Amino acid sequence: MPFRPTRRVALRSMLGASALLPAMISELLAEGTRPGPADPLAPRPPHFAPKANRVIMIYLTGGVSHIDAFDPKPRLLAEDGKNKLMGSRWKFQPNAKCGTEISDLFPQVRECLEDICLIRSMKSEHTDHAQCTLGVHTGSVTVTRPSLGAWVSYGLGTENGNLPSFVVLAPHIPYGGTQVWGSDFLPGCHQGTRVVYGDEPIPDLRRRSPNGRVQELELGLLERFNRLHQKDRPEDPVLSARIKSFETAFGMQSAMPEVLDLAKETDATHELYGLKRGQKEGFAWQALVARRMAERGVRFIELIDTGSGGNWDSHGDMREHEGLARKVDRPIAGLLRDLKSRGMLDDTLVLCTTEFGRTPERDGGGRNHHARAYSSWLAGGGIKGGIVHGRSDEYGRDVVENPVPIFDLHATILHLLGFDHERLTYRHAGRDYRLTDVHGSVIQGILA
Repeated sequence: MPFRPTRRVALRSMLGASALLPAMISELLAEGTRPGPADPLAPRPPHFAPKANRVIMIYLTGGVSHIDAFDPKPRLLAEDGKNKLMGSRWKFQPNAKCGTEISDLFPQVRECLEDICLIRSMKSEHTDHAQCTLGVHTGSVTVTRPSLGAWVSYGLGTENGNLPSFVVLAPHIPYGGTQVWGSDFLPGCHQGTRVVYGDEPIPDLRRRSPNGRVQELELGLLERFNRLHQKDRPEDPVLSARIKSFETAFGMQSAMPEVLDLAKETDATHELYGLKRGQKEGFAWQALVARRMAERGVRFIELIDTGSGGNWDSHGDMREHEGLARKVDRPIAGLLRDLKSRGMLDDTLVLCTTEFGRTPERDGGGRNHHARAYSSWLAGGGIKGGIVHGRSDEYGRDVVENPVPIFDLHATILHLLGFDHERLTYRHAGRDYRLTDVHGSVIQGILA
């Protein structure tokens, strides 16, 4: 006999469906009803034994010219002036130990090349600053996605509950805006915390209460109300992230001032970075603070040298590169030497990159954007030092050997941190997303 539902059965079914609908939508649009960890920043084990435990990313904004800095082109120099071609104005010289050549723009970094893998075959899919900047940081040049630092924070958590897991030392807003360090659909606690120059590097870091005990009581009461509110909303990731941000902020009020206080650093350390005692600005300050954060358990630290103006976008005059390089060369080398002397370079992965290179042809007195070939480098944390990976043609125009798209670079970084980039995923909008989307291969040839 066929089933014929009564009016009561039909009504009950409709009401049941309406009650389940929000949960069904939540499953489709977000992470679903699977409970996450009580502390989303708690340390988590990676998929396999890592070579690196943290990342320091150095981002040089605007498009550093690979053919003037990292990729010597004798033929381009020989044909200078023909068909608008322009050879480099800086001499390339080899590192005494490994023989890798870079130009006199970076003489201090050149002395560290035995610890560096120089990639001369980077490629991008776009030539616009904002899109390429986002591509380097998030893997996407078209849509909003979580940044590399947010993915690392999500995967590993933090080793220090009183500090953020992801910090960005950025005096100015770069191309792409704050999305460069955003978490997008990942929980908000994984977005980068921005630190700037001056007496107040982080807003509201100083206590407003007369003493710590009063503030503890206030925050304890606030936490109690928050937890009561959360009890009826256990699956709200935004609420969980906000509560966690309050807890981290409280811890930062005691921990972060100590990190930013360089008074106890020796004169020799200040000299190593090229930093004057008491100075609270400049790339040297950023680099030394980055080392101190790495020591204290911050997982991902990014240093951005400039913003969307006054950067390496040298269309009118390539000599602009000289002043910009002078500001970062010694601090970068100082950071590498400092990490190595403390035994930290072994498990700290250092990445130095830009968004694209520059054309072999002149653009006025400078060079235009060029994404078909450019250079980046990696050091420490499981990287084979003293080598060059990949090759561009005789003019630096196209990659001719071992091309490295950004997805491969991201896959390699995650691999060194102990992650299979295809398995580090987050469910959003009914799909398991990953940093490398549907692309990416680990660059085996650069692994130690």
